[in-house]
Amino acid sequence: MALGIDGLVSSLPTGQLIDSLMDIEATPQKLLKNAASSTQRLLTELRALNTQIAALAENAKALPGKTGSLTGTSSAASATVSVGASAGVGTLSVRVDRVAQSQVSVTAAMSTFPEQPAVLTVRAADGTLTKITAASSSLADIAAAVNAADIGVTATRVAAGSGPGGEPLHRLQFASETTGDDAAFQVFIGDEAAVTAGTAPDLFAQPGAAHVSVARDAAVTLWAGTAAEQTVESSTNTFTSLLPGVDVTFSKPEPDPVVITVSGDPAATKKAAAGLMESLGGILATIKSKTAVSTTGTSAAGSIFTGDVTVRTIKDALVSAATSPVAGISPSSIGISITRDGTVDFDEEKFAKALAADPEGTEAALTAIAGRVETAASGISDRYEGTLTGRITGQQSRADDLTAQISDWDRRLASRRATLERTYAALEVQLSSLNAQSSWLSSQLATLPSFSRSSS
Repeated sequence: MALGIDGLVSSLPTGQLIDSLMDIEATPQKLLKNAASSTQRLLTELRALNTQIAALAENAKALPGKTGSLTGTSSAASATVSVGASAGVGTLSVRVDRVAQSQVSVTAAMSTFPEQPAVLTVRAADGTLTKITAASSSLADIAAAVNAADIGVTATRVAAGSGPGGEPLHRLQFASETTGDDAAFQVFIGDEAAVTAGTAPDLFAQPGAAHVSVARDAAVTLWAGTAAEQTVESSTNTFTSLLPGVDVTFSKPEPDPVVITVSGDPAATKKAAAGLMESLGGILATIKSKTAVSTTGTSAAGSIFTGDVTVRTIKDALVSAATSPVAGISPSSIGISITRDGTVDFDEEKFAKALAADPEGTEAALTAIAGRVETAASGISDRYEGTLTGRITGQQSRADDLTAQISDWDRRLASRRATLERTYAALEVQLSSLNAQSSWLSSQLATLPSFSRSSS
């Protein structure tokens, strides 16, 4: 105790009495502490469930079109096929007429540029003129000036033997940095005004100059030899529009038809479906175990989620997303079904058979189911507006409020204990004072003369 000694005067167990009274006084706080402990346990379980559902949302989001379930092949080694997220199964036959080229042109052999100063104008395929002035008439300086202009054309000085007098000769090789018709260019001797006036000589029309290759688009023919024959061109050797979501790259012309095939990869699709259902099954198993009611004799005890309306709503939403019909067809036809106890079962063998019988339809159904599961799981676990997130936020507020109330009771009980200690200390003081008075009275009475009655 803060004051006095236990029962020094009264011989009462003052400390025990105060502790017993405080134990009764603290009953409301004990109830608050029990409630806080239960709330914290519930919060822990809700957060763990939310983490599982958020992971399910990411799993489902990644599945549609991104499972690696489609592969692309070509009948020619010169063609490579890349399958994207939006691709579907299909086959296309094409004839490769030509591949894309960049322009490469060289000047005549020379020791120095004939014009002083060396001024060139490059005309791009769209008609844009760019004047280039070299630091000198040396071919090295001209090449450096062209490269510094950054116009999509590079220049290189290349050795070209010796002249009549033994002087070293060089050519300037000009090349477009990209392929396709739009990469074509011309180089003129002179400035823009001379080019516009038509008086500037074409550098590559001079004696000894040549075009090594011309800029051109790649071209393929679809349905060659039929009334539907159609030519498709590309500035590069990669065609992105032959089939949706499929890129096809050709490395050389192919006079015989090249067959491009996009087909399903059953193993990858099955793995993706199994992974999604395993993730969903784990969540449903968690909910089932934590809503179970255990019985012992005539008594029954619930689990942490027993009777929890929010958790039951979450379970129903996820089960519905996985098992509701897709375009009027039950997911059970591809091995995804609801069980008697309300969970989801995945029959891998049945799914494999459905995939073999109808690859495109099974893929589409799986994609639709994954999309619904992702929507449901995201709506539950969204960090700002999720159903379960809101429940967690509410429970956290309740936990904070209970903690504050418990702290208030700590202060209230401390004040009450101090009051009781002062009261009992005052009682001991009063008893001590009364004892002192009693002793004084006794001593005074003892000093009084005593009288005796004698007989006559």
